[in-house]
Amino acid sequence: MATTILSPSRATQGPPADTSTAPVRLVPRRRPGRWLAAAVVAILGAMLLHTLVTNERFEWPTVAHYFTQTAILKGLWLTLWLTAVTFAAGFVLGIGLAAMRLWGGPVLQTVSFVFVWLVRSVPPLVLLLFWFQLASLYPQLSLGIPFGPEFVTVNTTHLISGLVAAFIALTIDVAAFAAEIVRGGLVSVDPGQTEAARSLGLSPRRIFRRIVLPQAMPAIIPASGNLLIGLLKSTSLVSVIAVTDLLYSVQLVYNQNFKVMPLLLVATIWYIVITSVLAVGQYFIERRFNRGRRDARPFREVLADAARLRPRLPRSVRTAGDRG
Repeated sequence: MATTILSPSRATQGPPADTSTAPVRLVPRRRPGRWLAAAVVAILGAMLLHTLVTNERFEWPTVAHYFTQTAILKGLWLTLWLTAVTFAAGFVLGIGLAAMRLWGGPVLQTVSFVFVWLVRSVPPLVLLLFWFQLASLYPQLSLGIPFGPEFVTVNTTHLISGLVAAFIALTIDVAAFAAEIVRGGLVSVDPGQTEAARSLGLSPRRIFRRIVLPQAMPAIIPASGNLLIGLLKSTSLVSVIAVTDLLYSVQLVYNQNFKVMPLLLVATIWYIVITSVLAVGQYFIERRFNRGRRDARPFREVLADAARLRPRLPRSVRTAGDRG
């Protein structure tokens, strides 16, 4: 039997400490910058609330008086109607443009690309004014055989009113952005899944409805919600061509009583209310289409926990590590 003889120096030190079973306590990471930023934000928020309450020039009683006036509510209704119809028509047109870009031939792909490129390059206000002034370019529009006789002729001045010009311009603007949203969502789906489904004998329609579309919707819904909210705010541009939306109705009122800021606050509060309702609806729609991903923990949360927590080792372990 072999015998191991320890030197006096090693014998006096005793057995080496077992660091594998040493308890490790996780403590939150100290973030003084975050606390400082929170204090600054709290102070600024208190200052903003104080000035809103104490500054009499906001004229909150006047805001409350005009908030539900008939003229304001009619402008609000027109804003909601214009937002709904232009978003629906523009999104349908955008789906068609996305289909042309993805599955059309060279001619259709070129047409879709040029349309999206051109519309995204022109500001919405310029597009709105262009359609409103279309009569200066084409006083009459006719229907008939190309390069042949005309059957019906319509005066453009009476055909394209301010509301019609607003509908056409906003619909075209929404269609260009919706086409890219839909195309991006469909492209984000792994092509290997489509090939696997095709190898199992599934029809193209069933593959698109059961495999591609459910996976593309989580990418399409958030961007579509942002597009809808942006469209709601863009409807205020139609006040330039005297369409009686919410903003133009407010302008008509304060041009009579000269209470500019209180009436602008009325429009601002209504826009905030409608936007908040749309944001809540977007949240529930996203939650509906993300049901299959509920159990999967986002990687950013894992990284946040890793950054927030750091191991604090016992003093004996840290000393031994420093010596090593």
